[in-house]
Amino acid sequence: MAKIDLDKLDLDELKTLQKDVARAIDQYEAKKRKEALDAVEALAREKGFSLSELTGAAPAKKGKAPLPPKYRHPENPALTWSGRGRQPAWIKEGLEAGKSLDDYLIGK
Repeated sequence: MAKIDLDKLDLDELKTLQKDVARAIDQYEAKKRKEALDAVEALAREKGFSLSELTGAAPAKKGKAPLPPKYRHPENPALTWSGRGRQPAWIKEGLEAGKSLDDYLIGK
C-alpha cells in the first residue's frame, strides 16, 4: 500500500480522507458480512434447512396485508372499516344517531 504523507495535507483533504476511509471500512465490513451470511445460508440449504429455521428467527416480513373490511357505509360503499383501530367518523355519527355496528356489517 502506498504511504500517504499526512503532514502535506490540509484540513479539508484530511477530513475528506477520513470520510473516504470510514466509507471504505463500512463497505468492506458489509461485503464480508454478506459473504459470511451467504456461506451460512448455503450450508443450511445443503443440510435441508433455512437459516431462519436454525436460528429460530422469524423470516423477514414484507409488511402486513390489510384486513378485509367488516363494515360498510350504507350510502357510500367505497367507505369501509375493518373494525380495528379508530372508528371512522361515519361510524361514530351513526352510533350517535342510534344505529348499532350490526347495521353496518357487510354480508349480514
